[in-house]
Amino acid sequence: MNRELIIDSSASDVSIALLEDKNLVELNKEKNNNSFAVGDVYLGKVKKIMPGLNAAFVDVGYEKDAFLHYLDLGPQVNSLNKYLKQTLNGGANHLTMADFEPEPDIEKTGKISQVLTPNQLVLIQIAKEPISTKGPRISSEISFAGRFLVVVPFSNRISISQKIKSVEERNRLKRLIQSIKPKNYGVIIRTVAEGKKVADLDADLQSLALKWELALRKLGAATPPQKVISELDRTQAILRDLLNESFNSIHVNDSIIFEEVRNYIKTIAPEKTDIIKLYKGKVPIFENFGVDKQIKSSFGKVVTIKSGVYLIIEHTEALHVIDVNSGHRVNSGISQEDNALAVNLEAASEIARQLRLRDMGGIIVIDFIDMHEGLNRRKLYQKLKDEMARDRAKHSILPPSKFGLVQITRQRVRPEMNVEILEKCPVCEGSGEIKPSVMQVDEIENNLRYLVRDQNERKLTITVHPFIYAYLTHGWISIRMKWFLKFKQWVSLKPVSSHHLLEYHFLNKQDDEIKI
Repeated sequence: MNRELIIDSSASDVSIALLEDKNLVELNKEKNNNSFAVGDVYLGKVKKIMPGLNAAFVDVGYEKDAFLHYLDLGPQVNSLNKYLKQTLNGGANHLTMADFEPEPDIEKTGKISQVLTPNQLVLIQIAKEPISTKGPRISSEISFAGRFLVVVPFSNRISISQKIKSVEERNRLKRLIQSIKPKNYGVIIRTVAEGKKVADLDADLQSLALKWELALRKLGAATPPQKVISELDRTQAILRDLLNESFNSIHVNDSIIFEEVRNYIKTIAPEKTDIIKLYKGKVPIFENFGVDKQIKSSFGKVVTIKSGVYLIIEHTEALHVIDVNSGHRVNSGISQEDNALAVNLEAASEIARQLRLRDMGGIIVIDFIDMHEGLNRRKLYQKLKDEMARDRAKHSILPPSKFGLVQITRQRVRPEMNVEILEKCPVCEGSGEIKPSVMQVDEIENNLRYLVRDQNERKLTITVHPFIYAYLTHGWISIRMKWFLKFKQWVSLKPVSSHHLLEYHFLNKQDDEIKI
């Protein structure tokens, strides 16, 4: 499978699109000032204990306190708290993980009041970002994911991904990790570690252990609430989890991110540094690679599939409902049952894509077209499982019920991706009243006169809708040529298909927008 990553950086955020065989399957938007991302480690303070919930609320600097349940403490929480206390009391310079004597694991059926007290300082990791009115969900079972391994401080267990089926390979990996694992570190061996050499695994393990120990050195000067460790940003996390032989190109429109990603790839896969390319085209990067068009066609309440089948998607806080409709796709040459199966199989592929693209979590209920034969329902169930196999989020799929309903639960750690595709009317701007369209070119010309003659601007560029661009440049004595003769300055025109019909913007020679 051909995978491409398209990264669009702007002043406020970074948008990351993952394409599989040119089809958009994941879209991430990361604010440049994003805090409380999954994986970040904070030094927080316990605000209150809730015995009824067997949980605590912890101040991590967010407007709402973070929620920490007893089951999210982790078995080694007493070791973590002991080490944190010794470090805060000045032991960070001489206390190493190898010298530390861990505490016994806590009981699974214990009470949170036996472990935490109000105003106690705790080291926690963000497990779920703030969603809607809820604060972050946190855990004190801290772990760091690398390319091949996940390291868990204070644990001595070695676990292996269940997706590695070969008994010989599982035993080989376990022996390797046992020979190189530092004391007081647990290790989870990821699926991509299969077949890897000891040097690759050791480099990954040492870098993760170093990340933890560097963070501990910061604790001496930390004052809660404070971030201690930043997880990789979304771009690097996607590269870490997805980079493989089929990942053959990464396009970035920002030179700083280009260097960051290039340096990151050098550390995890030096042989693939050539796949990253700096995009310098004049057309916006998402528009150039067809991402904008796919976004517009893939979000919204109604999603149409090429054959005429369409989905209706409704959202609530924790439940998503998807209705499958055959539309005008009816093949008169086959029975109703076979036609329903063909429609449902086609819809299953698009639904799996939609779940990844929108990052829908919680409970998803899908109303497929009714099928009466058990064999066809099993075919649909298998198709849905096969399509969802590429989804990195944890999920569970129940077989179709006799009513044709399929229930899916899918892990939700971030707010759902929602792109508003309905545009404000470009003519009336929502007012219901319009200015005369014949005045559009006159308005542009008046603003141009002001910028050239009053503001003495040089090398101006005007971005317009492609229809307006064609009108302004049509003919040898075009309107643009008339402007040149009138103002003694050549004006660059740039067609932008994402503009609405009457939208235009003036850019200076640095390509910064001029507000008028």
